[in-house]
Amino acid sequence: MKNLKSIIQVLAFVLITSVTTTAHAGEPTGLFVNLTTNDTKAANKAIMFAHKIALKRGHSPVAIWLNVNGIHLADEMSAPPALKAKLISFMKDGGTVIACRMCSKGAGITKKDLIKGIKMGNADMVTGILFNPNVKTLSW
Repeated sequence: MKNLKSIIQVLAFVLITSVTTTAHAGEPTGLFVNLTTNDTKAANKAIMFAHKIALKRGHSPVAIWLNVNGIHLADEMSAPPALKAKLISFMKDGGTVIACRMCSKGAGITKKDLIKGIKMGNADMVTGILFNPNVKTLSW
């Protein structure tokens, strides 16, 4: 009986794994980075991971969503210069940076305040990437 239960568990695992890994075979896997902090060390790690580990290795789409305190990284005038340069480089290489519209409003950041290339987010833009079955989410 114990062996039968083990066999059934293994078969269930194999079945679930084969269904989930072949459902979108051949399509690239993307990454959605949820960046909620403007702490320079953490933000640097998040941007570098999105750029060097995901985007440069061919994953697509790769997006960084700046929200909560991370929204301050989108501000042309107040973003730390090194992080601003990294966001610009990431976007030049094909990455997408999205500013949370509600967080922007709360922080007093307008669309004209954004670093060139950063998109002011909306529900369709964010959920279109976030709920894509070929995109994984990572948070900082």
